[in-house]
Amino acid sequence: MTTIAFTNDKSPSQVLGYAGGTITVLIWATWFLVTRHSAATPLGSIDIGLIRFGIPALVLSPVWLKTGLLPKALPLHLLAIMVSGSGAVFFLLTTLAIHSTPAASSGILLGGSMPLAAALIGIVLFRERPDGTRIAGLVAIVAGVLILLTRSLADASLPWTSFVLLPAGAMLWASYTHAFRRSGLTAVEASALIAVWSFLIMGALALIFGASLPQATLPEIGLQVLSQGVLSGLVAMVAYGTAVRTLGGTQAAAFTALTPVLATLGGGLLLGEAIGMTEISAAVITGIGVALSTGIATPRR
Repeated sequence: MTTIAFTNDKSPSQVLGYAGGTITVLIWATWFLVTRHSAATPLGSIDIGLIRFGIPALVLSPVWLKTGLLPKALPLHLLAIMVSGSGAVFFLLTTLAIHSTPAASSGILLGGSMPLAAALIGIVLFRERPDGTRIAGLVAIVAGVLILLTRSLADASLPWTSFVLLPAGAMLWASYTHAFRRSGLTAVEASALIAVWSFLIMGALALIFGASLPQATLPEIGLQVLSQGVLSGLVAMVAYGTAVRTLGGTQAAAFTALTPVLATLGGGLLLGEAIGMTEISAAVITGIGVALSTGIATPRR
């Protein structure tokens, strides 16, 4: 007889992975809110990017100075995928979309799409075979995104760019997830390399297009330093890398779908954004999907 049981015989490494995934989700939820808030400040995407990657690049400088900017054992294409997938390209793409998209919808379109993108890459490229429980979770995640899409098409509440840029960002992040898992780097090493390369890219863009940091107030800069630089750029990157190392790419990415639930609540409570039953339903269904797709409830004979 087959029963569904919530397994509690997790190894220490699995517990560490679940902790890393949970920390990542909590930080990302605040990242959506702070990034959305920055649209009302003089800070542009390049300014925030300098903060986001400059702080971890500085803090982790002993690490990337030791490994070198181009570690000999790391294939160049994997480094490029990681820097693009979770660094400068991902950041610029998603920040542009989040500035014109409510936090609740951003959380669903980006956080909800990440596990699906990671699963598709795992199935198509690496022949991963998710079990029935995880498949059901992915279906629920897709359902949550489709609810939001249907609502948007009905009342034109979201710009079409949101449905292009945010899923594209999810695909970039999923690519990073699988590339990192196969890179042989530790979570700290990967975070250091991604930060320093992304900061160099942002610095080049600032030289070309200019920056608005001097025009922002100290409280605005301080908020971005804490949320973008310390929490998202440093703590969340290491925490997520730990989750990928211990749980696997597809399972770690599934945690990101919890972000919509928190982003929806935060958008309504902290930013005063209007949230109705459609947004709440989409967030809850997506949250249930992640609970299933992480494998917390596993079939046991």
